[in-house]
Amino acid sequence: MLIPPELRSLIESGCHAHIVTLNADGSPHVTLVWIGIEDDEIVAAHLPRNQKVRNIERDPRVVLSLEASTKSNFGLTEYAVIYGTARITEGGAPELLQKLAETYIGLGVKFPPMDNPPPGYITRIRVDRIDGVGPWTGRPV
Repeated sequence: MLIPPELRSLIESGCHAHIVTLNADGSPHVTLVWIGIEDDEIVAAHLPRNQKVRNIERDPRVVLSLEASTKSNFGLTEYAVIYGTARITEGGAPELLQKLAETYIGLGVKFPPMDNPPPGYITRIRVDRIDGVGPWTGRPV
């Protein structure tokens, strides 16, 4: 599924993004991530092989929750819920984190704030379905 321009704008605004992955026992694991877009996939970077990376390697189903700073015509805070299929690629995390840091922290920041960071991992998410409240749903709410 192509990412609609309205959702692309929300992602590029540096809004907070929560990713839900599934633990081995089926319980949800939720964490905050910085996200961007590459080749019509949503991307996030991770230096260590942490819980979310291990979860995605085992089960690629993910959900992202994004909160907008805008209100709907009914006065509701707009948000997007993105259901997707993720895959993990190795390497490139420091470069992606540096790019995303300029959106989330500001221009000129050095991130990660260390010399010689590990190559890390990139999560690449194919969007399967979009829900929530906002113009990206195609529904007037």
